[in-house]
Amino acid sequence: MSSNKKLFIQTLGCQMNDTDSQHIASELEKHKDYTQTEQIEDADLIIINTCSVREKPVQKLFSEIGQFNKKKKDGAKIGVCGCTASHLGKDIIKRAPYVDFVVGARNISKIKDVVDVKGAVEIAIDNDESMYEFAAAKTNKYRASVNISVGCDKKCTYCIVPNTRGEEISIPPEMIVKQVQNAVDEGAVEVMLLGQNVNSYGRRFSDKRPKYSFTKLLQDVSKIEKLKRIRFTSPHPLHMDDEFIEEFAKNEKISRCIHMPLQSGSTSILRAMKRGYTKEWFLNRAAKMRELVPNLRITTDIIVAFPGETDEDYQDTLDVVRKVGFDQVFNFKYSPRPETAALELKEQEIPDEIGSARLTELIELHKRHLEQEMPKLIGSTVNILVESLKPNGEISGYTDNYLQVFAKGSDDLLGKFVDVKVTDVTRTALKGEVIA
Repeated sequence: MSSNKKLFIQTLGCQMNDTDSQHIASELEKHKDYTQTEQIEDADLIIINTCSVREKPVQKLFSEIGQFNKKKKDGAKIGVCGCTASHLGKDIIKRAPYVDFVVGARNISKIKDVVDVKGAVEIAIDNDESMYEFAAAKTNKYRASVNISVGCDKKCTYCIVPNTRGEEISIPPEMIVKQVQNAVDEGAVEVMLLGQNVNSYGRRFSDKRPKYSFTKLLQDVSKIEKLKRIRFTSPHPLHMDDEFIEEFAKNEKISRCIHMPLQSGSTSILRAMKRGYTKEWFLNRAAKMRELVPNLRITTDIIVAFPGETDEDYQDTLDVVRKVGFDQVFNFKYSPRPETAALELKEQEIPDEIGSARLTELIELHKRHLEQEMPKLIGSTVNILVESLKPNGEISGYTDNYLQVFAKGSDDLLGKFVDVKVTDVTRTALKGEVIA
């Protein structure tokens, strides 16, 4: 039976939030007969899926709610989901009474039950969705995202995620393999495996089964025929043992791009952050990856001006950036988050002007690195999966090490792997010509 009910979703935050939004949409389509729209004014239901990792997304949430309330048509409902929903809960409705329901990041499967209940608040962080069968989320026709765990057991002192997504529970490997297989059957050739710390996968299951390693999961997923690429985020540097690195190096289906969140290059700051590794360990793991994996791209996250960060600590971070030669850096200036241990370090907080100066210097250092390295790719040939055709007649796709490439092409190349000769570069992408 067809329906005229329309759903609009605004997603703030990380890739896991993107996948959660797709699960929300599929659940509401399956159980409540909603179809998605990109026009807020047409929507019967507006959902904001939130992030609370940084301060600004929380501020943005209430700004967005207010704007959506002004734009929505009469009778349309507004729901708030995700991490901010988990830690603010009913306070969201108190602050914005026109919000109809709130669903936390650990309660996505309940969306079908609360969507018609005015004032409903479902935010329990001990809710277990690890055995719930969501459809594989398709980010585009050729790529799928599959969650492999929920929650996080780490106690990083700057991070609110354990308080919004609960303790870590792994999704059974057979369910993951089934989701990936279903996505491949529908045309996907690439999968992104998602978790807060993917390489701690398999330490705890709801059904109390024996432990199971992330390396073994990678091996199982790679057995799926017609699956060409496996990507994952984020691995934790602490758990990057030799077995994992060696599997990464020899498994031809694993994308030659890895996200290694450094956070700080200072061992003392890493200790204060409760990251569990040292500067030396991180450099050792990165060097081993570079040694074993040709054309590897390493991306990272860095927080500057964490409470107590001295100039010497900051210089340690710059030292790691220089030595590793990161191919992409997501830089942040520390911002205090509610319910985190770092709030106790308020007296050690770094003055804003110092934090801003450090952030600017770090960004400029990385820019210079890219301006030096990227032109070296001119004249080389890269292989890409063509994923989209732009209005200007350019195709767009990604290399095996996840570098975006643009070239003139046509829609008959969509979904195909093609060789492109690189003719020009920017700091973040390549341009070239398709080789016939």
